[in-house]
Amino acid sequence: MQYLKAPEIKRTIERLVEKLEFTHIKTQNVHCIRSFDAKTRAYARIWGMSKLFHEVAGIEPNYIIEVIAKRFDKLSEREKIKTLIHELMHIPKTFSGALLPHRGRYHHINDREVEKIMKDLF
Repeated sequence: MQYLKAPEIKRTIERLVEKLEFTHIKTQNVHCIRSFDAKTRAYARIWGMSKLFHEVAGIEPNYIIEVIAKRFDKLSEREKIKTLIHELMHIPKTFSGALLPHRGRYHHINDREVEKIMKDLF
């Protein structure tokens, strides 16, 4: 599989974090890549870094947002924003390197919740 850094996605993430007031997200620790030849049905994915890296190696938590070029690039601008918001919603308030699942005790990450956020955005 091939990866390239995606600075335009990073800029979009920075604007979204600011606009949505996701103050728990340290954008300097969120990295964005575009992947090619990925064998997935997803439009994008988020990768967290285990707490173990922080505790043992002293490395700060980081996240990678991967957009799948052949699927993500075909989306409308609105759908791209929705997809990126969805991925940001997986980052917990603790910014620990962990990822929130789609359904938790106090949260849901789904199209309905993303649409609620989108209403505030536009």
